[in-house]
Amino acid sequence: MKKIFRLLSFCFLLMFAGCATSLNPLYTEQDLIFEPFLLGVWTEKDSAETWEITSANGKNYKIVYTDETGRKGEFVAHLLKIENRMFLDLTPATPKLAQNDFYREHFLPAHSFALLTRTESTVQMSFLEQRWLKKFLAENPSAVRHAETGEGVVLTASPKELQKFLLLNLNTEGAFIKPLEMRRKNKGK
Repeated sequence: MKKIFRLLSFCFLLMFAGCATSLNPLYTEQDLIFEPFLLGVWTEKDSAETWEITSANGKNYKIVYTDETGRKGEFVAHLLKIENRMFLDLTPATPKLAQNDFYREHFLPAHSFALLTRTESTVQMSFLEQRWLKKFLAENPSAVRHAETGEGVVLTASPKELQKFLLLNLNTEGAFIKPLEMRRKNKGK
């Protein structure tokens, strides 16, 4: 039960600590790509946090994020390309709850999106920024379908509408958080 609580806490932390979330995915099945380069364990310089990326069935990835204290969060991820830009769509993996089906059906998976940039030796992930999104949508409420929550907003637009919105704001100052620049972790460490 403690693992479930930690995973749910991490999901809420993602939603309110900076990463914008959506009820719908960023992708359609036709948008998905698979990039073997992503497979492995990635970390930022001088950080104990890791992102272990493995292949799941089809074009899916499994990502296990481990924070600096060793706590883990498991995600299902999908990689897609929109107009030659790569994005990663992350959804928390369904926790294995001991409660009944009726109880489990009340957990809604939320998607978060990261702009992904690959160099020869690094991967940069930059998530859509929740504070920017909240302010932007307060000033431009018809820019993209959304619902307001107590602390922020949750996007409710279709995948194609979300893609269009992200492309329009790729170069908007503050729309994406400072990129996490990660390198593949040495296997010997």
